[in-house]
Amino acid sequence: MENTKLKSTNLPQIHSNTNWSNILKFVCYSAIGIFMFFIPISINGTSSIMLDHIVTFIQKSVPSIIPYYALIVILFGAIYPFYTKTWNKNGISIFFSIFKVIGLLVACLLVFKLEPKWLGAPDMGPFLFNKLVVSVGLLVPIGSVFLALLVGYGLLEFIGVLMQPVMRPVWKTPGRSAVDAVASFVGSYSIGLLITNRVFKEGKYTVKEAAIIATGFSTVSATFMIVVAKTLGLMNMWNLYFWATLVITFIVTALTVRIWPLRSMSDEYYDGEGKPEELVKGDRFKHAWKEAMVAAQGSPSLGKNIWVNLKDGFIMTMSILPSILSVGLLGLVLAEYTPVFDIIGYIFYPITALFHLPEPLLAAKASAVSIAEMFLPALFVTGSALVTKFVIAVVSVSAIIFFSALIPCIVSTDIPISLPKLIVIWIERVILTLIITIPIAFLLL
Repeated sequence: MENTKLKSTNLPQIHSNTNWSNILKFVCYSAIGIFMFFIPISINGTSSIMLDHIVTFIQKSVPSIIPYYALIVILFGAIYPFYTKTWNKNGISIFFSIFKVIGLLVACLLVFKLEPKWLGAPDMGPFLFNKLVVSVGLLVPIGSVFLALLVGYGLLEFIGVLMQPVMRPVWKTPGRSAVDAVASFVGSYSIGLLITNRVFKEGKYTVKEAAIIATGFSTVSATFMIVVAKTLGLMNMWNLYFWATLVITFIVTALTVRIWPLRSMSDEYYDGEGKPEELVKGDRFKHAWKEAMVAAQGSPSLGKNIWVNLKDGFIMTMSILPSILSVGLLGLVLAEYTPVFDIIGYIFYPITALFHLPEPLLAAKASAVSIAEMFLPALFVTGSALVTKFVIAVVSVSAIIFFSALIPCIVSTDIPISLPKLIVIWIERVILTLIITIPIAFLLL
């Protein structure tokens, strides 16, 4: 029996935090954040969200500087684990610290045009560097500035309270986990995992709940999804892609929590004694508004919030760029010169073939390579039919689990979930995502 009984509480009479300053911060800053990420506008004949327009403008304005900027970020990222003395914390940390140094070496070869012929092939090093490294290097720090507006002034808390009646029946997690889920999708998986681990250690999540959240909600953020959409030419249908991916990802999570290994994980708490969530009854919207106002009142100044988010975004970019280049290159090399992903792809081929997805074997191989790096699947289907590109774009996000970043992040938390179980969950997620997404893609496109 689950050790997660809910308590009931009546709503307090609240209005002490409701003043015009808090209301304006909540409404205006959240609205600006929503506009930057979700409202497409047309500039110079190109329809896209404002964040994408800003990044495109920078890339076109200073194209000769961007590669050196990316190289500097990769240099800092390669040095950072040694500077913080975290490089030898465990085996996985040592592995990725070495690969970040390899990423730096690859970046130097590419930027200074010293690469060997195989690395300089248009669909190898240059494609990886120009399509992914440069885009991520710009999008994540710039996106983090506007994420400060989207997640820092009460919108997450507001959504979390409203979602409380849905979370446990559907995903078997407390209502407060909605904040983790939204934080990952609009912020980053690292932010989501940071929240999850902290709440888990406070005794507010069981082992099973923490594992569900870490493997089911901690997906890449909207800024990363923009890179995938840009790579595959899907920005003209950004809102369709974003919302379809969000819904499909959470449907897949609702299914995986009901099968092994997540279903059989422990219902114990971190320290043995938990603090189950209280169930809100009464006027839910009023309580959600109260939580938003409390968050808005306790929020830092706009300048400080932007600075903190920009710093966190830059640190995240530093940690991700070298891994994208090294692990991503390894994935491309394995895919190009070995049958590794062809073999793994046969796990998914029966599904892509059964649903008559264009180029089913290629789509299966692209799905398989998502375990290495979430950006890689997009590189395999850039020349494919629109329906195939859409399906793989969803798979790359909904699969959630990948070696270049998320797996080391999960392993570094206190959540006790093994690497073999993570790989099983990845296989389950890819299979379920394909089964759900392919019919939807044929219907909508």
